[in-house]
Amino acid sequence: MTEGAQVAVSVGAAAYPSVPPFHPRSEVGDCIFPERGREDNPAYLGVRECFRLAGLDPSNYGTPHWNPLADLIRAREVVLLKPNLVKEAHPRDPDGWRYVLTHGSIVRAVADYVWKALEGKGKIIVADAPQTDSSFAAITRLLGLDEIQRYYKEKGLAFELIDLRKEQWTNRDGVIVQRQSLVGDPYGDVAFDLANNSEFANHPGAGRYYGADYDSAEVNRHHCGGRHEYLLSDAAIRCDVFFNLPKLKTHKKAGVTLALKNLVGINSDKNWLPHHTEGGPAHGGDEHPQPGAKHRLERRLVSMSHRAAVAFPAAGSYVMRKLRKPGLRVFGDTEQVIRSGNWYGNDTVWRMCLDLNKLLAYGNPDGTLRDDHGLNRKRHYVLVDGIIAGEGRGPIDPDPVHAGLLAFGTHAPSVDAACAFLMGFDPERIPIIANAFRCKNYSLASGGWRDVEITSTRRDWNGRIDAIADAETLHFKPHFGWTGHIERPAIERLCSAPQK
Repeated sequence: MTEGAQVAVSVGAAAYPSVPPFHPRSEVGDCIFPERGREDNPAYLGVRECFRLAGLDPSNYGTPHWNPLADLIRAREVVLLKPNLVKEAHPRDPDGWRYVLTHGSIVRAVADYVWKALEGKGKIIVADAPQTDSSFAAITRLLGLDEIQRYYKEKGLAFELIDLRKEQWTNRDGVIVQRQSLVGDPYGDVAFDLANNSEFANHPGAGRYYGADYDSAEVNRHHCGGRHEYLLSDAAIRCDVFFNLPKLKTHKKAGVTLALKNLVGINSDKNWLPHHTEGGPAHGGDEHPQPGAKHRLERRLVSMSHRAAVAFPAAGSYVMRKLRKPGLRVFGDTEQVIRSGNWYGNDTVWRMCLDLNKLLAYGNPDGTLRDDHGLNRKRHYVLVDGIIAGEGRGPIDPDPVHAGLLAFGTHAPSVDAACAFLMGFDPERIPIIANAFRCKNYSLASGGWRDVEITSTRRDWNGRIDAIADAETLHFKPHFGWTGHIERPAIERLCSAPQK
């Protein structure tokens, strides 16, 4: 079997527990901690079932000695858990964070088994760089991560929560009005230049990349003249094991956000990251499929206002706020119209994400790269939280899908391919997944996504993913910019339709 091609999928968890720090119920006899909860904890049982399905430590399963991660994690190592902590508030639903963020009960369950493999020694770090206008304190409180930290610390365990951002913004009416400096990663940052090993090598977008801030000159300084530079968290690069805990969601720029996309959160400065390329496809850009006169007018006005905001922050932000509401009436809201690379033709964001995956896999703390050999990659494991997933206008404004799904694997591209397929999508039509299996320099995978096999509690989800019937998949609704392009049944109907 191709390396890492096996993905374990547990199905059936209907909800999350509500009381942090989310202790398991009494039936979990292999937990190394004695406390047990009174409420049902299907998340804990689902994580446990994923590890069983993956065939980890089978001889001890069902006994107190079962240690599923013992062959993957060694005592005294540093393990970084990377959940999706993008934003604490859903724009339409006060409880929408449940299908936007990785739930704290998933973090707790995985951490318990990591502690068992560590033999209570070493360190666990939970780290992420949420959206810049988010509150890390509000997120950790909402998810119960602060209670989990307190619980472990009372046991004398080294458990850290780290906000990797260097800056937090205050937005009003969708406009940045205040910027607050943050500490960032206390372990420091590592600057890398992938140069010709970048997925951007020979890409025509140099000078027209757009990042995360009004000042697009910043992102273009780091991606020009053969340079492709990134600033990453030292904690992520230096840790012995990276345990990725993404949320199962659709995404406006990438199609889906799973393990590969989740690495955007190990950045120390998101404005080094190209998110789209300005201009239309006819001119090598990908911000809009067919930028007409109205779109071009909008872009000129936005560009002028951004320059004003950079040159005169207070006055420029005030003017932008005054213009925003009438602008939305004329040009449409981003959650209703395509702009800023929010469609299936985005040829930029997948390159950036795969570059980040290369750097996590091969990067050294001094900014150099390990030898380009698959066996030399950092250990990177994935457990996807899809108990309540998100469809439609992801990643911030999705609708809920009660999928009841958790997926585990030791190979991020394979896990993403399996999850995308089960969502009802064609991995070949999702560039971040298809191209993860094709990287020539600093490879991320061997074989192809069709080699991925699922072992599941659901009978009709066992076997190679391309042999699973479309009728048995979950048929997520894509983001509207991706509708009609990545859904497997829609594609097959299109291909089988009579040609005119």
